[in-house]
Amino acid sequence: MAFPAPSSSSPRRGGRGLAYLLVSVLLLASRVPGAAGADSEFEDGVSPKFPGCDNPFQKVKVTYWVDGDERSSLTGITARFGEVLPATGSDGDKRKAVVPAPKTGCAKSSAPLASSIAVAERGECTFLEKAKTAESGGAAALLLINDEDGQVLRVDLQKMVCTQNDTVPNIGIPVVMVSQSAGRKILSGMDGGAKVDILMYAPEKPSFDGAIPFLWLMAVGSVACASVWSFVVVGDEDKNAPTLGGEEAADSEIVELQTKTALVFIVTASLVLLFLFFFKSTWSAWLLVVLFCLSGLQGLHYVASTLIVRACDRCREAKVALPVLGNVTVVTLVILPLALIFVVVWAVHQNSPFAWVGQDLMGICMMILVLQVVHLPNIKVATALLVSAFMYDIFWVFISPFIFKKSVMITVARGSDEGPSLPMVLKMPKEFDTWNGYDMIGFGDILFPGLLVAFSFRYDRANGKDLTDGYFLCLMIGYAFGLSCTYVGLYLMKSGQPALLYLVPSTLGTIVTLGAKRGELSQLWNAKV
Repeated sequence: MAFPAPSSSSPRRGGRGLAYLLVSVLLLASRVPGAAGADSEFEDGVSPKFPGCDNPFQKVKVTYWVDGDERSSLTGITARFGEVLPATGSDGDKRKAVVPAPKTGCAKSSAPLASSIAVAERGECTFLEKAKTAESGGAAALLLINDEDGQVLRVDLQKMVCTQNDTVPNIGIPVVMVSQSAGRKILSGMDGGAKVDILMYAPEKPSFDGAIPFLWLMAVGSVACASVWSFVVVGDEDKNAPTLGGEEAADSEIVELQTKTALVFIVTASLVLLFLFFFKSTWSAWLLVVLFCLSGLQGLHYVASTLIVRACDRCREAKVALPVLGNVTVVTLVILPLALIFVVVWAVHQNSPFAWVGQDLMGICMMILVLQVVHLPNIKVATALLVSAFMYDIFWVFISPFIFKKSVMITVARGSDEGPSLPMVLKMPKEFDTWNGYDMIGFGDILFPGLLVAFSFRYDRANGKDLTDGYFLCLMIGYAFGLSCTYVGLYLMKSGQPALLYLVPSTLGTIVTLGAKRGELSQLWNAKV
């Protein structure tokens, strides 16, 4: 049975500020590479290997106690040389931390190091010289503090290696490096003569990640739900959802993207990405959190309001006159404060173990709102947007290292040890991972293909097509297949994958191929739905 055709009224042109804000923020912050798959992600493929200096780089969990009080675990990375750390904490030994004198560990320490973990600063001599000095002083392990801040997984910290001129090292103690900010936490714990104990081990990553199927379901479900929302929930595209104030709402009005607008998004996002790369700071991360909270508030209000109005049509008409705001629906007066409380609680507790639930709910609601506000009128604009975003991903992930010495996209996405993490992702905890990390997919990897999928649904309705002879079902299958390929690539290549590398061909390629086969490509290219 064919979908009923929508009203012939043309889209309204209001609400551009909200729409452009949402799409611009999502475009900027959604390019988060997939979670890495194994320790091979740290291999540089350049540093020389020979017996005694051929250890794989391993991610290290550094747990420490201050006067017996356990603190949050830190992250480190092993050297190419030295003893291999155990895979579990139960197989390791908790030892006292001692700062050598001199603190760089380049000369024999005047402070006793016997059976302790020497905590030295980077600089003045080579890593091998520091390791030999610590071992000769009786240290059981060496923990180096980097002289640059940033996450320990950056390439800068993968260079505790040997050179071709080094003699075969015979280092019998583990050597680990942590970031500057992580090192400061350990050193600050030793202030005032407090006793600091450290336990280091290198957990192995599980071969199966149970979070990925659930993340896949969330992403595919979000695209399907957002695409049919106006038809299934709102019921009529001309009916406005309850508003934040006044008789009309900007978030219920439609903004049609144009070809030049799509290109402007990419250029703007690239400029801001460069700004975050060169001037990244805690305040910029908090700015994105604030923008996410504002957008999430809009999304929660819209989704909850439309669901209530769908169930109770009389609720649409119940309004209260308020100063400045004018006539405001009773639904808004009830939903908006509750949504605001939800957003504030999430912002305050965003580092809690269960904060991902609130983040995912806010993100899904926000994307549903965006796909109701922003429309692609035809596949000409879709091609401009998706191909531009495709090139954006390729350039800033794979080509930028040749210009900026490191991947701009990955560096910005990883952020730093301080400040909040970027919230513009759906995330799911890795239940089988000792690191208690998260699998993530950027909002843009849902939003941009979702714009095309939503267009296909509107096109099918406008032309009386059903699921069997339309485009919507085929594009949903294409999106699901492309996302599956993303995770297969993640598993096979053992490194983060830009999802649009797979999603653009599987969605845009699908509708172009089907349109050409059915003789409707010209109609799709010049459509106005």
